[in-house]
Amino acid sequence: MKEGFKQCLMECKSFVEKIKALPAWLSEHRDDFKPTKEWLHLRHWLKRLDTYIIKKFLGTYFFAIALIISIAVVFDINENIDRFINNKAPVNAIIFDYYLNFIPYFSNLFSPLFVFIAVIFFTAKLAENSEIIAMFSTGMSFKRMMRPYMISAAIISILTFYLGAYIIPRGNVTRLDFEDRYKKKKKVEYVRNVQLEVDNGVIAYIERYENYNKTGYRFSLDKFEDKKLVSHLTASSITYDTTSVHKWKIKDYMIREMEGMKEKITKGSEIDSIIKMEPQDFLIMKGQQQTMTNPELSDYISKQKKRGFANIKEFEIEYHQRIAMSFAAFILTAIGVSLSSRKVKGGMGLYLGIGLALSFSYILFQKLSSTFAVNGNMPPIIAVWIPNILYTFIAIYLYRKAPK
Repeated sequence: MKEGFKQCLMECKSFVEKIKALPAWLSEHRDDFKPTKEWLHLRHWLKRLDTYIIKKFLGTYFFAIALIISIAVVFDINENIDRFINNKAPVNAIIFDYYLNFIPYFSNLFSPLFVFIAVIFFTAKLAENSEIIAMFSTGMSFKRMMRPYMISAAIISILTFYLGAYIIPRGNVTRLDFEDRYKKKKKVEYVRNVQLEVDNGVIAYIERYENYNKTGYRFSLDKFEDKKLVSHLTASSITYDTTSVHKWKIKDYMIREMEGMKEKITKGSEIDSIIKMEPQDFLIMKGQQQTMTNPELSDYISKQKKRGFANIKEFEIEYHQRIAMSFAAFILTAIGVSLSSRKVKGGMGLYLGIGLALSFSYILFQKLSSTFAVNGNMPPIIAVWIPNILYTFIAIYLYRKAPK
């Protein structure tokens, strides 16, 4: 017992002495820790093989985008040319307002498909040319070979998220406006049975709102204090003043104010009032969530939740989907490399087929889970992440089965 205690005490003293000597050792070797130009050079962090794979990956990825989106543009022109002509759409609007925003939107939307195609295509080519066998023969592990793939996936993931969260929504405003004018009507011109909390304890209700004249009919405004109704306003109509913010013109109104057992009634033909709501708060256009950046989506969702507005699931799905889609690049890259790194007879045709099937099934599964969130009781964040979780297990299984 005593010997064990002495040994433990000696080890503690030795450790303390090493700690005391650490500043002197760092001072002696401080030149070894100074950053040099070599640290900033790419070759310090990436080997030639890493650079080769990254260039191949990203090059094939952008080539796949250019090829498939070009075909999609041709099909879209063929489908909509009659509508453009009939609605007299200007050529510059078709090119700069529509297709210049159409291309980045759909490129980002189908980014998982392009990632999978790129990985499968050039990795199968490496395997076919026995380049992967040559890598393994030098002692390189499969895990080490995955490093440049994951770096490439990280670049694509960051690019996809930044474009989808901040850049593309601005372009979607122009694209959707063009579609509403010259392609097909998407704007909602009226809404019924609007009820929302416009302030703490203040509930507004509009039976029907018409957007063409910014007027709501059969309006009521209830004010509560300590869960008791203290004021009840009713009006035949309410019109939004577009020259100001939150300013409404109330017509043919009656206000009932309750003070204990007493009640005061005020009537009038017209009154201007500041009510903290705007038509855009309840008049939701189809695809409106696509026109908001991530900070705008977050603010809109929190504001509408506080007001008790229920129709925000599509906005929550859009918000979480942008984050989930960026992580899909890592998952699908791991699946693609694990599938196509083995050299087999018959070339890459089989791998391309499997890759396309898996990528399309991922996109389809994502759309189905989003539909369950909108039409069912599934929380949007769970619905959006279910495909990623499922395909992560597939990636782990294929990674373990991959050639080592």
